[in-house]
Amino acid sequence: MAILRIPTQKEIKRYATLFNVLVKYGFEDVLSHSPILKLVPNKYLENHPDTKKNLSFSKYERIRMVLEDLGPTYIKLGQIFSTREDMLPLELILELEKLQDHVPMVKDFDVLKVVEENLGEEKFKYFATIKLEPLAAASLAQVHRAQLINGDEVILKIQRPNITEVIEADLMVMKQVAESLEKYSSQAQAFQPIRVIDSFEKSIKEELQFAKEIENTERFAANFRGNESIHVPEVYRDFSSDTIICMEYIDGIKVSNINSLKAVNINPKAVAKIGVDLYIEQILDFGFFHADPHPGNIFILAETGQICFLDFGMMGTILPNERESINDLLLYFLSKDVKRIITLLEKIAIRTNIPDYKKLEQDLYELLDGVSNTAIQNIKLGDTLSQFKIVLYENQIIIPHYLYMLIRGIVLIEGVGLKLDPEFNITNNLEPYTAKIMRKRFSFKYLLKKNLKRIKEINELADTLPDDINTIIKKIKEGKLEVVHEHKGLQEFQLATSKAVNRLVFAVIIAALSIGSSLLVMAKMPPLINGIPLLGAIGFVLSALLGFYIVISIFRNDQF
Repeated sequence: MAILRIPTQKEIKRYATLFNVLVKYGFEDVLSHSPILKLVPNKYLENHPDTKKNLSFSKYERIRMVLEDLGPTYIKLGQIFSTREDMLPLELILELEKLQDHVPMVKDFDVLKVVEENLGEEKFKYFATIKLEPLAAASLAQVHRAQLINGDEVILKIQRPNITEVIEADLMVMKQVAESLEKYSSQAQAFQPIRVIDSFEKSIKEELQFAKEIENTERFAANFRGNESIHVPEVYRDFSSDTIICMEYIDGIKVSNINSLKAVNINPKAVAKIGVDLYIEQILDFGFFHADPHPGNIFILAETGQICFLDFGMMGTILPNERESINDLLLYFLSKDVKRIITLLEKIAIRTNIPDYKKLEQDLYELLDGVSNTAIQNIKLGDTLSQFKIVLYENQIIIPHYLYMLIRGIVLIEGVGLKLDPEFNITNNLEPYTAKIMRKRFSFKYLLKKNLKRIKEINELADTLPDDINTIIKKIKEGKLEVVHEHKGLQEFQLATSKAVNRLVFAVIIAALSIGSSLLVMAKMPPLINGIPLLGAIGFVLSALLGFYIVISIFRNDQF
């Protein structure tokens, strides 16, 4: 029996906010594209500049404005979807990208009070100054500059007030909407909204765990310890909490600010190569990569020229066995081995429901053929990966969340490289790594390890096989063995059979009516009209109508 769930007060409030914002922008969108607009006097628009301004916005601009009005959860959702070219039109993608840099500040935010309440009065005394004006604002937090009494320049990343409660309520609303869409909209089912929201929930909750972000930063720093090309900000654990991160202030140049880089004699082309090399190293060597490397999260230190990644809240982790699959995928792509790519995709995918293997094979071949026929200097790996995501979507292959994060990260980092150097080509950065992978694959150590693993698997299979056979035999003896058989197309067969039986029943009824009516006419059963038995005439009329109905239904369904 289904249990009726009563929404909480916070959920009701978020539903009301969602409804009001959607109605607001939906009404203006209808107004701006309807003849009613012609009836609005110019004088009225001049006296209401906000309305006049809103009427000039496009549909996609309004979607972005809706997300901004709804708050941090929806802004974060928009930021994540800003890289889903496989699902959304380009015009909407361009609008959602604006959410990366245009996040509204928190109003009436008492930063001093929040820091003191979270860190305690004793630790609060260690701060010489805390700037009240935010240095930057993100969807889930604000960043304020500060200075410790020992002179260290730091930044405080502070979660927005009541953000956890707001996100929980928003996620509940999103899940209910997603369930309704998947249940009642066949168009929405193709996008699997429930899975999308589940993946989004995992990402945003990870980003809320500041203790996890501190661990990520320290792990990232350990991976690159001794590498002079990169600088990782120091974290001050003593002045951090579950809702505040205190870390070293980075006085650097935003990677996309090319003029400022040149002004301090830093070569943008060199930055592009080193930066992408560092990112590939994160993926292929460490299996722990920055999942949001947009220009706002990458700075260059003016004095040393070192590259500095910021914001380690969203990180991707690739397990050792998954790392080998990523290496295989890279090698198969370069060798255009379509069949092995399909086999590997089936191995690593969360779910596959490939309708037509030949179509998938053709789609992948066309994608790889297009890459191989393009001059090396013109290849854009980001475009290729975006097309790859579309191929996966069209062929109903759902890949793990970390792979989507990986593709997104590569697309972003290639965009950074191209901004720094218009002639930049990421495939040149990949060549040393592909050579390294090939050397490793043919090394004695790798072959020995792989064969030992195979021997171990065979040995385990030999150990468990007798027990497995005994279990099957025991179930057969006890009559507990169940065989699940799926008959594809059975529903259509049942429907066709049902129609045929219904028509046969109609035919029998028509025949019975015709025979019965004939007997009544021959017996001249009263009452009579002009010497013709009335009941017999009615029987013939009904037989004719039913006969016409069956003939028409057969012709209508093209079934002869």
